[in-house]
Amino acid sequence: MISHDLYTIAQVRRIDQRVIAQECVAGYTLMQRAAAAALALLQKRWPLARCIVVLCGSGNNGGDGYLLALLAQQAGLKVDVLALGTAKNASDAARACAAFRDVGGTIISTHENTLLPSADVYVDALFGTGLARSIDGIAGAVITQLNASDRPVLSLDIPSGVNADTGSAEGIAVQADVTLSFIAHKCGLFTGDALDCRGELLLDTLGASATAYTNETADACLLDKHELDTWLAPRKKNVHKGSFGHVLAIGGDHGMAGAIRLTAEAALRCGAGLVSVATRGSHVPVLNAARPEFIAQGIEDAQALEHLLPRISTLAIGPGLGQRAWGHALWHTALDAGKSQVVDADALNMLALQPRQFSTPTVLTPHPTEAARLLECTTAEIQSDRFSTARKLAKKFNAVIVLKGAGSLICAPDGQLRICPWGNPGMAGGGMGDVLTGVIAALLAQGIPAWPAAQLGVALHALAGDAAALQGQRGLIASDLFPHLRLLANGIKVNG
Repeated sequence: MISHDLYTIAQVRRIDQRVIAQECVAGYTLMQRAAAAALALLQKRWPLARCIVVLCGSGNNGGDGYLLALLAQQAGLKVDVLALGTAKNASDAARACAAFRDVGGTIISTHENTLLPSADVYVDALFGTGLARSIDGIAGAVITQLNASDRPVLSLDIPSGVNADTGSAEGIAVQADVTLSFIAHKCGLFTGDALDCRGELLLDTLGASATAYTNETADACLLDKHELDTWLAPRKKNVHKGSFGHVLAIGGDHGMAGAIRLTAEAALRCGAGLVSVATRGSHVPVLNAARPEFIAQGIEDAQALEHLLPRISTLAIGPGLGQRAWGHALWHTALDAGKSQVVDADALNMLALQPRQFSTPTVLTPHPTEAARLLECTTAEIQSDRFSTARKLAKKFNAVIVLKGAGSLICAPDGQLRICPWGNPGMAGGGMGDVLTGVIAALLAQGIPAWPAAQLGVALHALAGDAAALQGQRGLIASDLFPHLRLLANGIKVNG
């Protein structure tokens, strides 16, 4: 297994079964290994803890918890177990529960008015990856108390209440300080609600050998910065501005010049040789004064845009475009031009009304609400399964998709999927998407194919945001990314 490979619940179960069958390791032995790994982590992370409470469900996740409680008690810690339900007879979880009882362990059965015993550390071993519903009732009441406590929480495998495949939490979910995942990384822990629930994420493969993973193609992968760096080779010396492409940024209807300026400047900062801007004529003096390196063109109709297109290599269309007649005419002309392109913002909203499949290299960069319009559903449905959303969009439009948000997803038309592990909440502000559009367009213009260009563009954008956020997330603005983007695009390390 490669550390950035991510798997579905079904895949992890198959890997687990291979470990048991091929390596002659009993399921109970894997449970013991998980408990030992959890105790070692707990003692390392919270060395002063003397009293722990383990919340155990009735399944294998609960079995991990019972064995952790047994080992913790043998290590001299004061241990209470809060049991939610009863493990099935003859199961590994039932065996683990019995083993804890056999050493004199105390098990408290939960009821509607159960109060959490005090503890230095709480351990969440309630539901694990098998949960496929929202949590309510007694379990919900217990988790509510857990989240309200001021003590640290360690979740085993996954925070209870989080869907391990999608990352969504339909109802209440445990808010862990640390999550120790077992066997393999689960896809859902890297996007959506999971990022607010998992805390620090660690992995223990429980001694599984590499052969257990060989027949499973990872469902998704984290972006790998070392792999992406191969697309940022040093430039040759005998070159000129035409060697690095010509981006045309199209947008900026009345009152929205700032959006298209951010896109155009991002394209410059990420190495496009030339950047032109097709916008309202009234914006040209302002753009020329702010950034004279642009070739700002006042474009009032589609015919004027057509005259620019022959010398352009890549389009960045949408920021500030609006959805009135002017923007609609430019949208039609641009998408019919046969250029590589990044489509964002209002250009996506128009695409939702007039869908098409793209035959030229195209990257679409929707946020969840734009994605909902493109798929004719609700934003809540998009967020409930971001993986499925990205794949549906890529297939529907035959384009590379960047589904923005916490844990941005990048998806190819064939369903390959990557997740960005960088970025921060300070980037949730106006103009950040406009900058991303310019970054990806610059990479396309320099000859990088759409699939790696989208991955690299998302990575550069997120890493620049992290570097800029070192001065604080609140108050971070889109243009704060520019100096960091230039450094990163040249392979220069920045703090972040």
